[in-house]
Amino acid sequence: LPKQKAQRYEAVKWVLVFAIGVCTGLVGLFVDFFVRLFTQLKFRVVQSSVEECSEKGCLALSLLELLGFNLTFVFLASLLVLIQPVAAGSGIPEIKCYLNGVKVPGVVRLRTVVCKAMGVLFSVAGGLFVGKEGPMIHSGAVVGAGLPQFQSISLRKIQFNFPYFRSDRDKRDFVSAGAAAGVAAAFGAPIGGTLFSLEEGSSFWNQGLTWKVLFCSMAATFTLNFFRSGIQFGSWGSFQLPGLLNFGEFKCSESDKKCHLWTAVDLGFFILMGIVGGLLGATFNCLNKRLARYRMRNVHPKPKLVRVLESLLVSLTTTVVVFVASMVLGECRQMSSSSHSGNDTLSLQDMSEDINSSIKTFFCPNETYNDMATLFFNPQESAILQLFHQDGTFSPVTLSLFFLLYFLLSCWTYGISVPSGLFVPSLLCGAAFGRLVANLLKSYIGLDHIYSGTFALIGAAAFLGGVVRMTISLTVILIESTNEITYGLPIMITLMVAKWTGDFFNKGIYDIHVNLRGVPLLEWETEVEMDKLRASDIMEPNLTYVYPHTRIQSLVSILRTTVHHAFPVVTENRGNEREFMKGNQLISNNIKFKKSSILTRAGEQRKRSQSMKSYPSSELRNMCDEHIATEEPPEKEDLLQQMLERRYTPYPNLYPDQSPSEEWTMEERFRPLTFHGLILRSQLVTLLDRGVCYSESQSSASQPRLSHAEMSEDYPRYPDIHDLDLTLLNPRMIVDVTPYMNPSPFTVSPNTHVSQVFNLFRTMGLRHLPVVNAVGEIVGIITRHNLTHEFLQARLRQHYQTI
Repeated sequence: LPKQKAQRYEAVKWVLVFAIGVCTGLVGLFVDFFVRLFTQLKFRVVQSSVEECSEKGCLALSLLELLGFNLTFVFLASLLVLIQPVAAGSGIPEIKCYLNGVKVPGVVRLRTVVCKAMGVLFSVAGGLFVGKEGPMIHSGAVVGAGLPQFQSISLRKIQFNFPYFRSDRDKRDFVSAGAAAGVAAAFGAPIGGTLFSLEEGSSFWNQGLTWKVLFCSMAATFTLNFFRSGIQFGSWGSFQLPGLLNFGEFKCSESDKKCHLWTAVDLGFFILMGIVGGLLGATFNCLNKRLARYRMRNVHPKPKLVRVLESLLVSLTTTVVVFVASMVLGECRQMSSSSHSGNDTLSLQDMSEDINSSIKTFFCPNETYNDMATLFFNPQESAILQLFHQDGTFSPVTLSLFFLLYFLLSCWTYGISVPSGLFVPSLLCGAAFGRLVANLLKSYIGLDHIYSGTFALIGAAAFLGGVVRMTISLTVILIESTNEITYGLPIMITLMVAKWTGDFFNKGIYDIHVNLRGVPLLEWETEVEMDKLRASDIMEPNLTYVYPHTRIQSLVSILRTTVHHAFPVVTENRGNEREFMKGNQLISNNIKFKKSSILTRAGEQRKRSQSMKSYPSSELRNMCDEHIATEEPPEKEDLLQQMLERRYTPYPNLYPDQSPSEEWTMEERFRPLTFHGLILRSQLVTLLDRGVCYSESQSSASQPRLSHAEMSEDYPRYPDIHDLDLTLLNPRMIVDVTPYMNPSPFTVSPNTHVSQVFNLFRTMGLRHLPVVNAVGEIVGIITRHNLTHEFLQARLRQHYQTI
């Protein structure tokens, strides 16, 4: 029964969404566990070596040990990216493109997620200034795409007969859920994850999806939380560690009665910090864009080994800078007394112990610590906690140098061929900036009431907002990560100001990388001035089309010489159709199809009078039943015959020396064509692959029929036309495509405003939009490429020139 079937479909969807959340949480757990393991191992060895060598004066050996660890890890991360190049970077630009409707090759393959998770683990453990949060989003999206398919290219042997969700739309919904689960696992922010998917990711959203995505995010957060709490504290089921990145608890110490987390006076400083954060973010993006361009010109065309060498160079520089800065530039600061006083709450005590254990005392006498080493010689999460919660001070010089070095090195690192996130480096950079502001306000302006942790958090938000330009989702992620709702307003204001300031200069970092790759990403809406253009100004008038009944040789030649994903199904408008009805079986089949499918007022009236049921009114074409010759008859019938023959032999543009322009006249190229529907390349290839055709001596009814399940059996990887063995097929056989085409795709009139075309295309998630005139003739087709910002700008310039 259809109702039971729909309920089963929905139930399966919920189960899969839960499974995606759990698997994403487990991927996060895997990455976190091994990063922690490798980092602790590395720092333990190097730290004991540094402490020994401080006395003996053999620090060069300690540096070599650190270099050995870091270069090995980064080398492994680079090798994994060589196996699967899509695994480089954070993966957020690629997922954004995928959810916008652009197919990025290999972006959601099993191999990608394995290389990504393993690679990010090595690049973070290797001391590069990258985070593991961005790649979590990509990993979640791959899990979302792959799990509901129950099959994978990499594991071809494993085949489940799972007939659900064999369409791009379903897959896109699951990818949205997976990306949200990735954010939720990274930050312990399920609502933030859902909003991230809505704001940054998905172009197509519906009500039912919101609830499923939130459920998926919750599943991811709680899976990660459950296992991490158990593994680290041995208290299974206590849920103490919500995400991979934990900001700790912001609380004033009991003894300090004057302290407030923030006051109304501070808001003014927060707005200024937002402006500076926007400027710094715009500078970061500008530098990174130049670097990425340089890489595209000078590194990517060279052998792949050069990319590995670049990664190793970055790792070498980073390691040397970290080591030298910690040894030479650090200051010895007094440990604060409050961190030793016993706290009442257990979690706060844990927190202060955690912070005190990550303090580094290199070259400093008792009861003091080296502030630069404390920031550099720790995992990034510990350094962020230090800046948020450490009661002792960091000197302004140290903070300024740390910020500068981190800013430049993380800018250089983002874009090399290792899996890398940008969230944590940006947060750490911003936290140093915020802490610096707090220091200056306390010591030079004498504002004693300031809580340094708040300023560090606002600085982190300002810088991150300036780089990625996210608004609502980032606000919620930061509020959920701090567990402090009172921070809602300052974070919100700071992020808004940072975004506006940054947008004045350039786009967000992810948009910049999408543009550099030349991906036709569609914005949310077009500019107002684009309404000067109509559909006819932007459409592609040179069409490659098929007939309802087409010979196999024509289909094969069309498929082999074009890369289009869909073809209009058309018939030609001719004055003297009757003579052709007699001669050629193929032509008469096409003309019969046209006669039967074109709706006329007379025919419609006849149907109505026969039955008193009300028919749905459809677009009535003003054509009479008997086709009246409207065109001038051609001078010579044999010329027309030649044209028709040529139509069915392989296309003239098959032969490289004969372009259509030489071979066809304008009249031939732009003959009036009645539009009947759209057929996809994948469908045509499947029909050829299965040998669905009939011979000229038979009627089209003898052609075998394929069910919908058989047509979509090969999803998502349909066979390629170049791989098909067509020796078994007779090229003179005919394929009737009419049962498989989409007879009622969305269409627009040539006079439609571009904004309407754009909204239809964007909201319906289309890939092809035929432009059909008032008498049902196709005059052009609009694809995603015709609606990109650059293309529209170029057409607008042409439009102004012609006026």
